[in-house]
Amino acid sequence: MTAAVVVGYVPNPRGDAALEHALQECRRRGARLVVLNASRGDALVDEDVVRGAALEQLERQLGDSGVPFELRQPVRGRDVAEELADVVSDTSAELVVIGLRRRSAVGKLLMGSAAQRILLDVDCPVLAVKGPPHAG
Repeated sequence: MTAAVVVGYVPNPRGDAALEHALQECRRRGARLVVLNASRGDALVDEDVVRGAALEQLERQLGDSGVPFELRQPVRGRDVAEELADVVSDTSAELVVIGLRRRSAVGKLLMGSAAQRILLDVDCPVLAVKGPPHAG
């Protein structure tokens, strides 16, 4: 089985930065990309889930990248850290790429609960990528 890089993707500048870095890592490593776009399913409209035209654009972008990819969009009511840990285990991923939001001083101390859980829960290296300075 080809090595895998897993990226936690959300449709915003942080997610785009993480996706671009993940694609670069796949090219460098000769790995396939597994894109995880998960939802807890606890809201009528989850802005983190890619749908419709945005989903078609994402699939086109991934196809045009030349990197073999798989897109997973589970809606099981589970935390994104749990979903990522399962995908890492399932794919024997050698790297996880996540986007980080910029935070206040207190937020920096706590880093962010999802990012912290991902760092603690996955069994491979994690590359944390910041989005553009103006992205929240």
